[in-house]
Amino acid sequence: MENYMSEVEGPFTLAIDIGGTGLKADVIDRHGQPVVARKKVPTPHPAPTALVLDGLRSMVAELPPFDRISAGFPGVVKHGRILTAPNLGTDDWHGFDLANALYENFDRPARVLNDAEVQGFGVIEGKGLELVLTLGTGAGTALFRDGELMPHLELAQHPVRDDKTYDQYIGNAALEEKGRDHWNRRVERVIGILAVLTNFDLLHLGGGNAEKVKSLPPKVVRGSNEAGLTGGVKLWGEGWPKGERWAPDN
Repeated sequence: MENYMSEVEGPFTLAIDIGGTGLKADVIDRHGQPVVARKKVPTPHPAPTALVLDGLRSMVAELPPFDRISAGFPGVVKHGRILTAPNLGTDDWHGFDLANALYENFDRPARVLNDAEVQGFGVIEGKGLELVLTLGTGAGTALFRDGELMPHLELAQHPVRDDKTYDQYIGNAALEEKGRDHWNRRVERVIGILAVLTNFDLLHLGGGNAEKVKSLPPKVVRGSNEAGLTGGVKLWGEGWPKGERWAPDN
């Protein structure tokens, strides 16, 4: 391990992806490439902060050293604090300072954004208006203009049809209940709504269920499911939103 680490370029980033069904972690080099196989453990249900941190510690103990931390979280994140966690089944995330908790647990500076935003950094081309739509336990969105992250819009919690939110309409529970064909029609309808709403130049599909979308409309591409981890290196570059706080307090 030490010999291999000496052959890749640092600084090294601990990339964390907190999902509704799984917690993933890896160490990536300065180019966003993993230096070892990623670690994954199931997300506990319900998922209070203490249990999620326990799961992260168990994975990090098996990973090589790192210099900094990037984390994607499935909810609204502001200045490293969690405002909403709709798919983790617990209220104690509200107001939780995840960036500082990661810093205190692993003694490295930590930056945290919404998971769709982190994934977007791993797939965007940096030209025009690019929208990211993640399909997993729920649905997530992130919007970029010429490579710059726009203010977060929690579209996943907005009613889309029959008072159902995007989470409920095209999340994993809807896929299991309605079947793949019906779910695909729903995804197609949502993409059409997003096209009218944002006039995107390119839409990137991500998340664990993106591969289950049968046909891609024009201006829609499928991104790598690993982007939620590999995009983490850009949180420490020019892509980090100006004025956004990270831990330790900056």
